[in-house]
Amino acid sequence: MKKVLIANRGEIALRIMKTCHEMGIETVAIYSDADQQLPFVKNATVAHRIGEAPVIKSYLQMDKILEIAEKEHVDAIHPGYGFLSENATFAKAIAQTSMVFIGPSPSIISLMGDKVKARQTMIEAGVPVVPGSNEGIQTIEEACTLAAEYGYPVMLKASGGGGGIGMICCNSEEELEKAFHATKTRAKTYFGNDEVFIEKFIPNARHIEVQIFGDQHGNIVHLFERDCSIQRRNQKVIEETPSPFLSNETREKICHAAKKAAEYVHYTNAGTIEFIVDEEENFYFLEMNTRLQVEHAITEMITNTDLVRWQILVARGERLPLTQEDILSLGHSIEFRVYAEDPVKFFPSPGKIEEYTLPENVPNVRIDNGYEVGTTVTPFYDPMIAKIIVNGNSRKETIETAKDYLNQIVIKGIKTNIPLFQRIMNEESFLKGEYTTKYLN
Repeated sequence: MKKVLIANRGEIALRIMKTCHEMGIETVAIYSDADQQLPFVKNATVAHRIGEAPVIKSYLQMDKILEIAEKEHVDAIHPGYGFLSENATFAKAIAQTSMVFIGPSPSIISLMGDKVKARQTMIEAGVPVVPGSNEGIQTIEEACTLAAEYGYPVMLKASGGGGGIGMICCNSEEELEKAFHATKTRAKTYFGNDEVFIEKFIPNARHIEVQIFGDQHGNIVHLFERDCSIQRRNQKVIEETPSPFLSNETREKICHAAKKAAEYVHYTNAGTIEFIVDEEENFYFLEMNTRLQVEHAITEMITNTDLVRWQILVARGERLPLTQEDILSLGHSIEFRVYAEDPVKFFPSPGKIEEYTLPENVPNVRIDNGYEVGTTVTPFYDPMIAKIIVNGNSRKETIETAKDYLNQIVIKGIKTNIPLFQRIMNEESFLKGEYTTKYLN
């Protein structure tokens, strides 16, 4: 594998480039008109314009991406996360060429991308799932009947997609009736699939995910869990590992369940099994993400691994670099997603970055950055501009390092959510590790 096209942008494109360059692999970047001046374009071996700023005219243009890849004679395509990373059609199109898709098989992406089918598969695998419907719901009458059976509140979810777009909590039949058709319409628009289903809402829950990895030789491992409970509108803001909430017994059980899920579907490459965990530490399967996660860096910190390197090795047909017994969890790590947004109202804050100081080479702090001074954050894409990853020997040490580093950051020209991080790092519920998914909502 000598040349890889990165079908993404910003910090994740740079992150993938870093590992590729270390491995002696050339990189091909694609960029929209809005991103022409960003660092990832300059850091690639070669870069190609893909189209206008809107994603539908640029980063989602499968045919154009494949055309550029073939023109550059690349050996593989890395999708990063978001955009086409979990698009089975894209993965299948690559599989029909001489190029390699750096990710799981199209069939696995398709299976686990449909949340109803994923639920059914996990039930077959013996992995606990949240009580809910195991088939798509067609009518509001059916939805109300099921919701009454499970008891309110319930989560109404789109089968074809997740995140804040694809789910809504309904506290009553009236709310469910209002949300039903709107959710189906929104699901059709964003995911091309209007199928919805219902799950029982778990109060005071934790969002815990487990990093899994598989190779083409049948080897599957987990790399421990991440606590992603600090969310805003069902979107993650701060993640940490290990979870301060889980007992060692539950940690072992949840990691075993994730590995069991991956084994059942014969998973290859990087993936994540997401769980919801209640107050008594009962855990239930939520979904499987068939890609690298935004928060993969904290796992790399505590396991001393390079997961992008692992992805490339597996895509080349090689075995996983480590066995389960070799993978150790050492220390603690916290990731902060730095967004260009108002830290109080949470509205996006696009604009030109006039001053940008994220101190580099600070012990125990890693920066996965996507912007630099003079560049512009546009309204066309997710407003995340960087990730700050802090690690230490203990959670307390990591928090103290994070506090100090956050105070050193200077960003002008746009608003960011760094003041929010600074407040959280001093709040008692966070310091005690007692937060849930409702911490910011």
